[in-house]
Amino acid sequence: MEKNAKGFEFRKFATPRIIGGIAIAIIILWALSIIFGSPQGPPSKNTAARQHDTAVATSPSGSDGHSKTMLAEYPSKAPGAAKGLTTATADTTDQGPPATQETASPASSAKAAGSASAQQPTTHQQPAATTDQSEQTGGHGDGQTAAEPGTTAGHPLAATAVVAPVHKPTPKGVAFVEAVIKPLRYELEERWWGWRPNDIIDVTDNVNNFQMGVLEVTRRAAVALAERISRTGTTDAFDKNLEQAMNWFMVKASSYWFPSAESKYREGLEEMEAYLVKLRAGNATFYTRTDNLIPLLASFEDLLGSCDENLVKQVNSDGTPMSFFSADDHFFYTQGVASSMATVLEAVHHDFLLTLESRHATELLHHAILSCQRAAKIDPWIILDRDLSSVFANHRANMAAPVSHARFYLGQLIKTLST
Repeated sequence: MEKNAKGFEFRKFATPRIIGGIAIAIIILWALSIIFGSPQGPPSKNTAARQHDTAVATSPSGSDGHSKTMLAEYPSKAPGAAKGLTTATADTTDQGPPATQETASPASSAKAAGSASAQQPTTHQQPAATTDQSEQTGGHGDGQTAAEPGTTAGHPLAATAVVAPVHKPTPKGVAFVEAVIKPLRYELEERWWGWRPNDIIDVTDNVNNFQMGVLEVTRRAAVALAERISRTGTTDAFDKNLEQAMNWFMVKASSYWFPSAESKYREGLEEMEAYLVKLRAGNATFYTRTDNLIPLLASFEDLLGSCDENLVKQVNSDGTPMSFFSADDHFFYTQGVASSMATVLEAVHHDFLLTLESRHATELLHHAILSCQRAAKIDPWIILDRDLSSVFANHRANMAAPVSHARFYLGQLIKTLST
C-alpha cells in the first residue's frame, strides 16, 4: 500500500509537468515554423534581400512582369532608388511573354523568382566599363538608368554596383590664394562703410589704419606670388592675371576718383580669383620650393621690422616727440598687418607643409603664426601711450612684444630654409 501510494503521488506530481513541457515545445516549434517556414509570413530582411538578388541575377531584363513585381516589393533595391548608383549592363535575351504587372505578395514574388531561375537560362554577363553618372543615366538627374539593347527602360538590369565618389585632392596653392584674397575682401565688402582711407570726411582713423595694414600684407603677398611662387625661375613668364592683380593693388589707398581705390582693389581680387580658377583646373603653376617661399617670408620680416620700430620709438624721424595720435595710428596699422599676416601664414603652413617638414621648420612657422594672432587680439578700449614705468598701459609696447617675436621666428625660419 505504501509503495502504491508513493507511485500515485509521483505520477500526480510528474504528469502535469510533462504535459506542460510537451505543450510548450509544440508551441515553440509552431512559432518557429511560422517565422521561418510558412510561405504566408513576411520574409525577413536578409531573406528578402537574398530573394531579390537571386531574382535579379537569374531573370533576364526583358521579363517585364517579374521585374515590376520586384520593384513594387523592394523599392530601395531598385536601380535609381539611391543617388550615385551606376549599373553594369548584361547581354541578355528576351525570354517569353511578360507576366502580370499586378503587385504580388512576398510569397508569390519568391515563387516567381524560383520559377524564373529554373525555367530561363542564365547568360554570360559582360560588365560595361564604369562611366560618368550622367552618361549612365542618359542625362537625367533622377538616378534611373538609360535603356540598353535587350532591356526595357525603367526595369532593373542584371547587376548593380555602388561606385564610391572620387575626391580629387585640392591643388597646391588654392589655400594660399584664398588666404590672400580673404582679408582685403572683408575690408571692401563686409566691413561696415567699406573702404575708408579715401573718404572725404575722415572720422574713423583707427579703421583706416587697420585697413592700410591689411592692404600692405596683400600687396607683398601678391608680389611674391606673381614674381616668385607662380614661376619656376627668373626666365619664366609672368601669369597675366597675377601681374594685373599686382598692379591694381598698388593704386594709392587714398585715391578717391580716377581711379577709385575700391574699384581697382576689386579688380585685383577678380584677377586673383581668375588665377585661382586656373589653379583648380590645373592650368596654372604654384611652386613650393624653398627658393619660392623665402622671398615672401623676407618681405613679411621687413614689414614686421618697420612695425616694431614704430611701436617702440619715442621720437619721430624729424626729431619731434611721438604724439598720442601717432601712437594710435601705429597701433592699429600693426594690428591690421598682424591679423592678415596670420591668415596668409596659416595658408603657407598648409601648402608648403612638405617643404617645411623636410627642413624641420614647421615649429618656427607655428610660433610666428601664434605671435601674429596674439598681436591681432589686443583690443583695448582706448590706446594709451604712457611711460613704460607708469601704472597706466603703454599699448604700443604691448603690441610690440608679439610683433617682435613674430619677426624673430620668421628670421629663424628663413635661415633654416636657406641652409
